[in-house]
Amino acid sequence: MPIRHAVMHFIDKKPDGSPAALHMASASLPESAAIENLVNDVNDGYNAKTGKAWGFFHSESGAYPLSGWLAKVVSGDMQFIDFTCTAVEHVTRLMEESNLAVGGHVLFALYQQGLTDYLTIAILREAETISVADDLTVSVSRHLDTDALHFAARINLSEWKHNPASRQYISFIKSKKGRKASDYFRDFIGCQEGIDGPGETRTLLKAFSDFVESEDLPEDAAREKTLTLVEYATAQTKLGEPVTLQELSELLDEDRPQNFADFIHCAGYGLSAEIPADKRTINQFRRFTGRAAGLSISFEAHLLGDKIEFDQEAGTLMIKGIPTQLVDQLKRAADA
Repeated sequence: MPIRHAVMHFIDKKPDGSPAALHMASASLPESAAIENLVNDVNDGYNAKTGKAWGFFHSESGAYPLSGWLAKVVSGDMQFIDFTCTAVEHVTRLMEESNLAVGGHVLFALYQQGLTDYLTIAILREAETISVADDLTVSVSRHLDTDALHFAARINLSEWKHNPASRQYISFIKSKKGRKASDYFRDFIGCQEGIDGPGETRTLLKAFSDFVESEDLPEDAAREKTLTLVEYATAQTKLGEPVTLQELSELLDEDRPQNFADFIHCAGYGLSAEIPADKRTINQFRRFTGRAAGLSISFEAHLLGDKIEFDQEAGTLMIKGIPTQLVDQLKRAADA
């Protein structure tokens, strides 16, 4: 992962209402193993985060100036260090306007992954570490906590440049403390949500369930395809990459690589060609399947304990919310 530029500034701001103090770097950090490890650790911590949102830039304006500065960097009209200094001054002002904002080290990392250019912006906090020396003395040191990311965004510069109509070239962490805690950072990036990651993921899983049912697959084959989907989607979330429907279709059936993609297209699920898979939703998706003497049962694991209750002693299932089509069939059979 070649790192073109990495710059670190520091905003000293306490949550007590006192003015923020900005300490700016004068140049990019020199290439080193430490910088490479830091950027890798930030990316790993970012990819592991659940609850990310995907979107695109607001139109450039006085309220949302970042995209304009970044466009100058991409065109070569602005040096990266100058961009980061202008940007960190802007986010410092937004921090001071937010009573909930706390400072930290602000990392700007411009790098290439494969053939794609990315910009990661993250606010890093420090954590204490207790270490023991060879003489058994104990000391306290501080380090950047890349696992506890709360304010970070990643911009796919290649997607933004070559496909400006895209609505998912930016991803950012959504605060678990509510929008008020993270509004200032979202305003700083100038991002609006364009793709509902969890919603798109749920639609993908619904389409897959319908596909498996339509194929009338044996239990082992259905379980194998489910595992393929989960493993692929999980691997993509770890890389910070979207699920590509065409690639998934090829993995699900090597002999008929267009089968799943054609099913989705013909059934009109309205899915994007690339889906920012939601890690939490994927983790909840497992299927229980079984067939015996003319009976076929298949359902997603997250329904167990909700719409489906299992009595282990009696060996019975109680199903709530039976599909309307099945209810109608049962009513007609009862009335016959």
